[in-house]
Amino acid sequence: MRESIVVTRHPALVQYLIELGLVPEGTPIVAHATVDFIMGKDVYGVLPLRLAVHAARVIEVPLDIPAELRGKELSLEQVKKYAGEPQAYTVRRA
Repeated sequence: MRESIVVTRHPALVQYLIELGLVPEGTPIVAHATVDFIMGKDVYGVLPLRLAVHAARVIEVPLDIPAELRGKELSLEQVKKYAGEPQAYTVRRA
């Protein structure tokens, strides 16, 4: 099993990932990723393509957040309400 990390600034998203059983408690969490930190790992969160290409996989939980809540901290209940099905991506440079 590959090492996993979470890239987010949102504590409620981390709680949600743990509740879903996608990441165990104690998984490393960072607000901003670097190539060295994500290299070859499964990354939960959203990354720019220039970084995503270095991860083994990027797993996103798409959030369909209404305009009035964008830029605000969401509660766990709000994350659950607006979260879509997790999607995994493998990014390759052309």
